[in-house]
Amino acid sequence: MATQTKLPLEYKGYPLSRKDNLIYYGNMSDPYIIMLQVQGTLHIDDLDVSSKVTVQLQRTDSDLKSRDRVVRSSEKNSLYAAMDLAYVWLTRALSSR
Repeated sequence: MATQTKLPLEYKGYPLSRKDNLIYYGNMSDPYIIMLQVQGTLHIDDLDVSSKVTVQLQRTDSDLKSRDRVVRSSEKNSLYAAMDLAYVWLTRALSSR
């Protein structure tokens, strides 16, 4: 039996990491990342679907306080809309450095 390699999860070229209801989008070695927090879910046909997601563009500088790291924040009604916004914010923030 061949061994399987575990590939990291990515969305549009940036890595995703999940812990409970938090999703981190981007490389921690970059100056900015996105934090997505699922605030609410709906139960539709035996599936839990995100209904309220908070999106935050954050700096990765560990010298800053957590509230000073937040650059932008928004709330979306679906995970797809939140990921779409996250990609735009992250791409713009990383290209302006």
